[in-house]
Amino acid sequence: MEVITNSSELAAACDRLARHPVITVDTEFLRETTYYPLLCVVQMASSEEAVVIDALAGDIDLKPFFELMGNEKVLKVFHAARQDIEIVWHRAGIIPHPIFDTQVAAMVLGYGDSIAYDQLVQRITGHRPDKTHRFTDWSRRPLTKEQIHYAVSDVTHLRDVFAALDADLKKRGRNNWVSSEMEILTSPKTYDFHPERAWERLKTRVRKPKELAVLMEVAAWREQEAQSRDVPRSRVLRDEAVGDIATHAPTTLEKLGHLRSLPKGFERSKWGTEIVAAVQRGLARDLASLPKLEKPRGAANGAATVELLKVLLRMTSERHGVASKVIATVDDLEEIAADDEAHVAALQGWRRELFGEAALALKHGRLALAIERGRVIGVNRT
Repeated sequence: MEVITNSSELAAACDRLARHPVITVDTEFLRETTYYPLLCVVQMASSEEAVVIDALAGDIDLKPFFELMGNEKVLKVFHAARQDIEIVWHRAGIIPHPIFDTQVAAMVLGYGDSIAYDQLVQRITGHRPDKTHRFTDWSRRPLTKEQIHYAVSDVTHLRDVFAALDADLKKRGRNNWVSSEMEILTSPKTYDFHPERAWERLKTRVRKPKELAVLMEVAAWREQEAQSRDVPRSRVLRDEAVGDIATHAPTTLEKLGHLRSLPKGFERSKWGTEIVAAVQRGLARDLASLPKLEKPRGAANGAATVELLKVLLRMTSERHGVASKVIATVDDLEEIAADDEAHVAALQGWRRELFGEAALALKHGRLALAIERGRVIGVNRT
């Protein structure tokens, strides 16, 4: 197969693909050394053909591809679409729409949590994909015949996977479950990483408003620095160091140098001064205007409730053939244990019908769990 390397060939291919109601799409990219992913290869397929696009070719304008991604008449099928969408959003300011994510559909249909593409292909088609080039350097040129074959097979197998999942969803009446997930995946908010919200991505648990204020400022500084230098966040400052700075709030270079999470001598770099300035900005913030910190959920009753909710979730997952991860997360369960009106996905839409109402009933004693013939069952107490 010839690889598309110029704009006229790309425009013609995208015109042909746009005549089909459904196409499959995948991308190959690198982001180990950059903040923004480097798009290297795009592969697409209709029911009639498959094409491979060299996104790094010097004589190519990807505009026809981006326009196809925004074509409302064409359903774009991806597997684990988030990073592919992020690339299109960053490069062209376009969110592919409408889309279908086979990984999400597979979770809704009980194939397990976040099933890998090759495993899904094997379970549905019986074919075992070649994983040799999964971690190849897609930026090297020329592309080998083996790389091209791998790229093509990704989107041709995806056609069969989509057909099987789509039919199963319709059979079980779960199309709207996937549709609600696609709305989240195609929301610009999902990909618009503003520096002032960077702290939300951190797993660091701060306990005091002052610590949160410093965390917000330091995380925002790191995000801006990573974006401007186009390097991974960890190249600027590791998550552990951001949390350490938030906790200790060093207001001088000397105090910054005492933190063990930072490289020796870091405080003498230009970034040391900038971090201290970020700490000082955090300490100067109006603490009353900060987001509310989560209350500790360490009470014995709360922990016991969460454990029971985990059992209920597992029972619900097995009974309905839906991956537990797509129904509720552990964080969801903790929030439900603490608040009946928690703003979590598990208490909304189809999830509430499937699990949320039962979770609240269990929490308030209207539902009990029992063992019957070796299986967990729910027993109404009202």
